[in-house]
Amino acid sequence: MSYWSDPKPVRRTRAVTVDDVAREAVVLLDEGGIPAVTIRSLAGRVGVAAPSLYSRIRSVDDILDLGLDHALDGDRQVWRAAETGSPHELLLALYDHLCRHRWAAQVIGLRAPRGPAYLRFSERLLILLLGQGVEDPLSAAYAMSNFVIGSATTAASATDEPKSPVDHSLAPTYSRLHAGHAVDPRTIVDAGLRALTSAVTGRT
Repeated sequence: MSYWSDPKPVRRTRAVTVDDVAREAVVLLDEGGIPAVTIRSLAGRVGVAAPSLYSRIRSVDDILDLGLDHALDGDRQVWRAAETGSPHELLLALYDHLCRHRWAAQVIGLRAPRGPAYLRFSERLLILLLGQGVEDPLSAAYAMSNFVIGSATTAASATDEPKSPVDHSLAPTYSRLHAGHAVDPRTIVDAGLRALTSAVTGRT
């Protein structure tokens, strides 16, 4: 269950707001990833005692939900692509976003994003796919976004992968191709998105 499925009611005014929680959650996550997020660490960031946070959230899961949505909401590249781009451009912008916030793809893997920003993103992607004549836009959106999320999850290791040698005696073909391969991860994601776009739209 996400934060938005059952938001905690606010019964009285407190010094800390949901926006405070979301903003500082992104800072904590960018600095230390998911392990850095605790009720105590967030309380320290917003300058209140830990019990005060329970007037706004129920658990660390709520913090992850709020941080995830706040990060996307503030990403100008994503919303520029949403306004003027194609499905391919929008999803490539999402890939860049997830690479800037390495923890975000991990959170999505744990919790389906249901915040306002992610719903706006999903709505726009579906409208763009419908506009290109895709018969099953939801399945296409899932396939393309899952490719992007998976690619972003492995982006850090993909950057290091060319530096890691392959044992020629165990994998001669892989070793030979690996030695001469100099394509960066984002270019591979771009090519993969083009192939998926072509498959779902019937356009080259």
